[in-house]
Amino acid sequence: MTVKEGVGEVLAGAEKLLVFASETKLPDAFDEDVEMVVVSDENGDVSLPVEFDRFEDRIRYGVEGALENGLVSEGEIVVCVDNVFDSEPDTFSRFEVTESIRSGLYSLFTDSKAEPSVIRDVVELAIELGKKGQKGEPIGALFVIGDAGNVMEKSRELSYNPFEKSHVHVGDPIVNVMLKEFSRLDGAFVISDSGKIVSAYRYLEADGEGVDIPRGLGTRHMAAASITRDTNAVSVVLSESDRMVRVFRGGELALELDPEEY
Repeated sequence: MTVKEGVGEVLAGAEKLLVFASETKLPDAFDEDVEMVVVSDENGDVSLPVEFDRFEDRIRYGVEGALENGLVSEGEIVVCVDNVFDSEPDTFSRFEVTESIRSGLYSLFTDSKAEPSVIRDVVELAIELGKKGQKGEPIGALFVIGDAGNVMEKSRELSYNPFEKSHVHVGDPIVNVMLKEFSRLDGAFVISDSGKIVSAYRYLEADGEGVDIPRGLGTRHMAAASITRDTNAVSVVLSESDRMVRVFRGGELALELDPEEY
């Protein structure tokens, strides 16, 4: 089989070609009648709001971004191409766009005041805790990201703040080990827009009156929703009971993720 024949087989029936690098030069074999969408960190039809090391994550958020921007539609067959190992296209993925791709994370990255990489790091930390728990036991945790000054004003300390005089940031592997240890204790973590860990063990005092959360969710989720209604923060909650990760913004549930399926 020639290269052109192989490419033709990959593209057969596809309606969109998503190219995950603006500088990628496609070989002549890709000269097929398929609409091309460039997904790139910058200057693309779809911008990736944060860097992703894994091709799978680039696809996940790139396709969701294309879907949110109306560049692909549910039911379409798309082919994603990237140059993972070299400067030439070398990695391909072909699938049908379904509603399950629309997780809500792409719009969370692009529409929140906090830096997208900070939200990504906190969500990934919550997902890891959901998968592994603390010493094999399920735990609950609450992280409040952004608008830290207002969040601190609308909360009070439950215990000594181990981060009071520190300048550590979420995403640092060593810091994440500390967060995992502290997460088994009561209270919320407060994290700035730039990722600085401002405090642990905070009791959120936001009034939950008028906040509507799904039935079955408890006080931790109510506090998470309420603080995002009264501030510009985003809350990430790991549920101890069902191990789901839920994100609240503007007083409402923005998305929920199953750590085992992420």
